[in-house]
Amino acid sequence: MKTSPQIENLLQRLADILYAGIPRSRPSTNSLQNCKIVSHRGEHDNNSVMENTIGAFDRVVEMGVWGIELDVRWTSDLKPVVIHDTDCKRVFGKSLVVNNVTLTELQNLVPEIPSLEQVIQRYAKKTHLMVELKQESITDFESQRECLKKLFASLIPAQDFHILALSHHLFDLVEFLPESALLPVAEFNIGDFSQKSLQNNYAGISGQYLLVTKKLIQNHAQINQKAGTGFVCSRYCFYRELNRGVEWIFTNHALKMYAIRNKLLQSK
Repeated sequence: MKTSPQIENLLQRLADILYAGIPRSRPSTNSLQNCKIVSHRGEHDNNSVMENTIGAFDRVVEMGVWGIELDVRWTSDLKPVVIHDTDCKRVFGKSLVVNNVTLTELQNLVPEIPSLEQVIQRYAKKTHLMVELKQESITDFESQRECLKKLFASLIPAQDFHILALSHHLFDLVEFLPESALLPVAEFNIGDFSQKSLQNNYAGISGQYLLVTKKLIQNHAQINQKAGTGFVCSRYCFYRELNRGVEWIFTNHALKMYAIRNKLLQSK
């Protein structure tokens, strides 16, 4: 039985409170230097600054945070745009389904939603792009694949960007990329995702910090794969993940984590 989003959010908040209150030892200088903080949908509050928007991304890129995570969906004319939900209701208060309108129509009605092309042009090589492909009904596989291939053509896979997905078959859209640029995002199926990542030589494994065990982290490290966990929101949770060997730190509080990291490095 699938847990409801409300229950999942409650459990996540309880876990965050617990881990925020458990003291951890200071991470090593090496782990602090190597950690890669990723701003989940940018620095947003969905009040004054909305998620997955230029305003949210600018705030962290300007401060030098290592990476930004963004979600990609498709308009009716098969243009990739940066938005998490299938519609604009939750974030923008408009009952507009993304794949029912063209890119021009979408941006006329909700100008805050950027296209993937706009995001790449603005941030490529300034920050690392963690691009999550969302589940969609593929309507023209070849056109969508060629679109993505063209957009990422000037970037170096795994060095400038990674492609994330909750479902392995979505990686078919970017089969022109090396496996090292592909990062599965596990929900409760962490063991299955870990095995497939190990077998297919993907970049590593990522998932909620309670589900990614130290043993999994070590298994992937043995073949030079990395682990990423989300969503780190407190000092001690940050310490815990670094001490466990996690390198990609996905967080809704990137500026806070980045400040903690920098302060520790300055006081080493």
